[in-house]
Amino acid sequence: MDPIVTVSNVGKSYRRYHPDRPGTIQEAVAKGLRRMRHLERFWGLRDISFTVPAGRTVGIVGANGSGKSTLLRLIGGVGRPDTGHIDVHGRIGALLDLSAGFHPELTGRENAILAGILNGLTRKQVLERMDEIVAFAEVEDALDNPIRTFSSGMQMRLGFAVAVHTQPDILLIDEALSVGDISFQKKCLDRMQQIKASGCAILLVSHESSTVEDFCDDAIWLNAGRLIAQGSATDIVRQYQAGMAGASGH
Repeated sequence: MDPIVTVSNVGKSYRRYHPDRPGTIQEAVAKGLRRMRHLERFWGLRDISFTVPAGRTVGIVGANGSGKSTLLRLIGGVGRPDTGHIDVHGRIGALLDLSAGFHPELTGRENAILAGILNGLTRKQVLERMDEIVAFAEVEDALDNPIRTFSSGMQMRLGFAVAVHTQPDILLIDEALSVGDISFQKKCLDRMQQIKASGCAILLVSHESSTVEDFCDDAIWLNAGRLIAQGSATDIVRQYQAGMAGASGH
């Protein structure tokens, strides 16, 4: 079976600027234009390669700043790699941050419709699924209030509900499950098991090693933008934990 996601030699670089970089034209004139220039380029990701077949769940582990979220965003089409390429076959459902691209002044309902459309549904399709989305998110009483009045947990629940009700072929989840309470986390994992059984590939970024080990089939370990290891979730989580324990011991 051909992979549904293929990441080939992917690299992403960024500019690093002077810490006192001017924020305005007036400051640039006062401090000198030299500080406007970037000091160097650094690689957020370098030479990353792996594949994900349909119906498999891959956990991405690593310390803060290792490139996990950057990788997920590139797979989701948010930005382009500077080297290598990413091939994705199918509809992507994504929850890449807690706000999930929500507009603070729009209502929960309006944001759900917009998020569904951005995830590839028509307005009619979103409206047909709205009752299921709202019931799953458990935000019935607040749905027609501005999203800025929602707690971070409520926003996460609504964003997740939209993502999993778009019938995605690939689902990208970045740390979102750590916000909900235990019962909602279980509800999310149960739903993810259902869509996985339907053939959906899932990529999950989480600092909760137990979630990766229990839920994921495979895992990859990133460190400073490099792929350190990939394999079964249990093996990679144990390697990662051992590596982190060794690093903290120095």
